[in-house]
Amino acid sequence: MQAPLSHKKTLREKIMMSVIVILEVANLFFAGLLSGAEYVVRYGVRVPLNVLDVQPQLQFRQALIRTLRLAVPAVYVPTILSALAVTIMNGTSTGLVFRCVGLLAMLIWSITTFLGTVPLNQDLLTWLPEAPPENWRAVIAKWERLDMVRFWAALIAFASFITAVAVRLITIPNHS
Repeated sequence: MQAPLSHKKTLREKIMMSVIVILEVANLFFAGLLSGAEYVVRYGVRVPLNVLDVQPQLQFRQALIRTLRLAVPAVYVPTILSALAVTIMNGTSTGLVFRCVGLLAMLIWSITTFLGTVPLNQDLLTWLPEAPPENWRAVIAKWERLDMVRFWAALIAFASFITAVAVRLITIPNHS
């Protein structure tokens, strides 16, 4: 006897679920990388950087900016795009609240980055390490406050996306 049609997934539904799973895995991968990068900058680089004398500290900060302004967008763009795709494709299914919290955290990360960190980084790249502006310590302190926001936003986004997937997996009926 055949199972009722309501319990059988069509080929289209199976393909759609496969696409969603692939996007979720990509999202978790890139959100994890972004969160990890923010963690390393916040807790692995910041403290040792601040013990350096002014000139080497600013040289290092400038080198870090030049490296990360290429690396971070390569992780951020797939994170936000896959998060949007997963949220749209999953619709109102289980985990929506966590996906929305993750997207909100990514929005906070984006605003903090584009309106705060990027302009400061652009200015910092114009400084002469041997003759920084008088307010350089205040600018660095502001950058570090923005960095704390970015770190927590990336971490909350990652944790939210993981939770959304976990909640969805726990509640999926086991039908073939």
